[in-house]
Order: sequence, then structure tokens, then C-alpha cells
Amino acid sequence: MKYLFTTFLLFCVLYSNAQFRVNLGNEAPLRKLQMAEMAITNLYVDSVDESRLVEDAIRGMLEKLDPHSSYTTAKETKAMNEPLQGSFDGIGVQFNMVEDTLLVIQPTLNGPSEKVGILAGDRIVMVNDTAIAGVKMSKEEIMKRLRGKKGTKVKLGVVRRGIGEMLNFTVTRAKIPIHTLDAYYMIRPDVGYIRIGSFGATTYDEFMAALDTLQQRADGRLEKLILDLQDNGGGYLQAAAQIANEFLQDGDLIVYTEGRSVPRQEFRAQGSGRLRDNLRVVVLVNEYSASASEIVTGALQDQDRGQVVGRRTFGKGLVQRPIDFPDGSMIRLTIAHYFTPSGRCIQKPYVKGEKRDYYEDIEKRFQHGELYSKDSIKFADSLRYETLRLKRTVYGGGGIMPDFFVPLDTTQYTRFHRQLAAKSVIINVSLKYIDKNRKSLRKQFATFDDFKRGFEVPQSMIDDIVAEAEKEKVKPKDDKELQQTLPMLRTQLKALVARDIWDMNEYFAIINEQNHIVQRGLDVMGN
Repeated sequence: MKYLFTTFLLFCVLYSNAQFRVNLGNEAPLRKLQMAEMAITNLYVDSVDESRLVEDAIRGMLEKLDPHSSYTTAKETKAMNEPLQGSFDGIGVQFNMVEDTLLVIQPTLNGPSEKVGILAGDRIVMVNDTAIAGVKMSKEEIMKRLRGKKGTKVKLGVVRRGIGEMLNFTVTRAKIPIHTLDAYYMIRPDVGYIRIGSFGATTYDEFMAALDTLQQRADGRLEKLILDLQDNGGGYLQAAAQIANEFLQDGDLIVYTEGRSVPRQEFRAQGSGRLRDNLRVVVLVNEYSASASEIVTGALQDQDRGQVVGRRTFGKGLVQRPIDFPDGSMIRLTIAHYFTPSGRCIQKPYVKGEKRDYYEDIEKRFQHGELYSKDSIKFADSLRYETLRLKRTVYGGGGIMPDFFVPLDTTQYTRFHRQLAAKSVIINVSLKYIDKNRKSLRKQFATFDDFKRGFEVPQSMIDDIVAEAEKEKVKPKDDKELQQTLPMLRTQLKALVARDIWDMNEYFAIINEQNHIVQRGLDVMGN
């Protein structure tokens, strides 16, 4: 009966001239949208998914706004929020896929898998009596089977090198932490290094714990700090403000936000930071550093608290507010701009509804040479600002320009190297090497320092990479390109081996010795 009444009403609305001329008043746009949805759902020639129809309408509205306002389904929202919220429910293993088989890189320390005896190098081939190896199952589908609510159990079938029969383990899922710090270590005797991959709910606590560790390792000689925000796409504004607070004096402005319907809100230092005095700071950025990472960078630069090294940042100066729906989906709606302490809005220009052009900006920087030459970057005088203490010139209107520019070195990563990475040849060969040699490497190199000094990538690994590349129809242009590729390739392979024997700290301890931005940061500090 309800359906018949609705249909009758819609026919009246759609086909009556009198109804077409009805005065809809101030609610006209909303009622128009409701009428359109009702008409399509009830009268369209074919059946439609009403939920999908509404989602498409929401996406359509947001697509005409700025590049950062967006809609995500419940599933997409959960996947997006997990890295920022700091944990998920699962079995606790780092893994990769090798020849269609899940290879455990490392079980999470004190995690559920480690507690039942799963080891690095194990292959998980069965999940709850379902084969996941050799069946072309996607990585996403495998993760879906391994993850589940905390406290639930999952049965795993494991193949271990040197043992003939399959081993069976029952793992009770638990909360698995997600770390937003990629690495921290003493890069020089008096210089600490902390790399933040994103800004999430746990970033501040991770940062302070890392700082405690570095101060202990330095035996009181921690005089300088490299804060590496390269490739950091952002995250929570509050987390960025907490990190900046550690470096600034009481009352120092960190950032402020302001929008059409949102009054100005200021974030100021509380005077409680442990790094306010005596610690020299260099911040590393590149063209993929965005949002929250630009807030930290802008605060330290404008307050003349730290020097910035690298390349111009992405340029995201818009603040999004999450609007949650009952079904778990969410709108992230831009409500304000944020401004650095000097008053800069570093949001790069955009045309509403033109997202493709906006996100191709990095490619345009490649094309007109900005990434190779500082002189190719031009700022209008209207975008000129001054830092608050030393009155140095800085610019707004499109990212944060570093104090020390580091050009992109195209000779370091050759075309052949990029193709090897794109085809996953490098990672696959390194995983196979580790799988075969894990025990002997651990026996040969008792500590990472021993490994760093003594390990050299064997020629057999290089030969395997060339052979695997040929299978993927990837070849160097000539012997010259191959020889240019080898130095960085060997460094990367050594770093990957170190990562799989130890962890990400050791990976970056090796790879950073060839990172030009990191090395320039050390030069700026006098190291």
C-alpha cells in the first residue's frame, strides 16, 4: 500500500503542471534532491540499488568541491582509519607474497603468532582448512581471512623449511599495533634520526618513546636531531601540533585554522616541550610531504626553531572534518584553511571539480624542472612572508619551500632500476635470498654493526635479478645503464636484507647513507 501511494504521489508531481509550479520555498534544493531520488528509485525503467544511488549522488556533489573533500563507504572508511587509529585486530605477522605463497617476514613482538611459535621464514599455506597458497588468492582476500575480532581463533597450516610435514597452529587474534614512526636511530654519535611516516593517534607517544631511546643511546650527547618527514602524507592535525609543541616555547603559535563557518582556532605551544632548548633541529621534506607534515615544518620554520632541507612540499592547506553516517560510511568535508604562524596558507592552487589536474601537479614539477633546479621555482611578491624571529623571507601559496634545496638526482635511480621496482623483481629476489640464507646470515653476523661493515651483496643476487627481469621482459638499455644501476641496487638489496633480519631501523640506517636529502641534512648540521 505504501509503495502504491508513493508511486501515485510521484506521478502527480511529475506529470501535473500545477505541481511543477508549486513553490518549494527555502528547502527547494533539498526537496529537489529527495524528489529526484524517489523518482529514480520508484519509476526508473530498470531496478536500481537505492544505497548506491545515494552514494553516487553524494560523490557527485563532493567532486565539484575541492580536491580533498571525499566520501568513503564503511569498508573504505575502516581501511583508511586503521593506520591512523594505531591498531587492528589480527594474528600479528609482517608478511609478503613469494610465488603465490605467504611468507612471514617477522612475527610481531609479543604478538599472538609469536606466542604460539610462528617464526620468520614460515609459510602460511592454510587458513581454517582453506588453502591460500598456489590458488592465486589476492593479498586483500588473504588479509581478510587472517584478520578478525579480538579473541576469535584461527587455525593456520604452516610449512617450515627443514620440516617435512605441515605444522598446525591455533592463533587467538588480538589487537596489533600499527606504528606511525618508520625508524629511529643514532645516525651519527651526536645526531639522532627520527622518521615519521604519518601522523596518527599514537604518533606522539611513539615519538617520545623514540626520543627516550635515542637519549639513552647517546649517553647524554644527543645535541642534534634530524626529523625526517619525507613522503609523509599527513594525518591528524592534533598529532602534528603535539610534535611541534615539543620544540617551541610557551605561547608560540603552531598553526591556526579558519573557514567560512568555522571561527579562527589557534594551536599554541604549552611550554612543556622537552626539546625547547639546546637541541639543533633539521626537518627533511620532499614533494610528497603534505598536510600535517607541512604543519610541523611550517611551525618550526616560521618560528626559526629548525632548518628545512629538501624540496618544495605538496601544498595541502585544507582542513577536513569527518562526518560519520550510521552505516559506517563517512564524508570528509573541507571546512577551513590552515595557516602557519607567519600567516601563510600553503594550499596550492586548484580549480573546483578538477581533481586530475590537481594531482598531476607533481608530474608538472618534473616536466618544468622544479625538482632539479631551485631557480625554476617562482613566487609572486604577494605570497611573501617573514619568519617571526629572524625575519627571513618565506613564501605561501603552494607548499613549503625548504631553506636548503636538494635537487632530485635522476642518475641515482636509472630507468632500468625503476622498472625492476615496478615489476617487484627487487623485493622478490631479496625475499628468496633471505628465505634460503636466514640462518647462515644470523650465524655469520651476530649484530647489525657486524652486518653493516661486513656484508656485501653477492653477485648471485645480481644475476638472479637480471634473470628475473628478463622473464618480465625488462632489460637495461645497454651495459652502461646496467653499471649505473648497480651501486644503488646493491645498497637497496643490502637494506632489504637488513630489514628482514632485523627491522626498519636497520633498513633506513643503510639506505639513508645514499639518500641525498638526509646527507645534506647532516652537512647542514656540520656532520
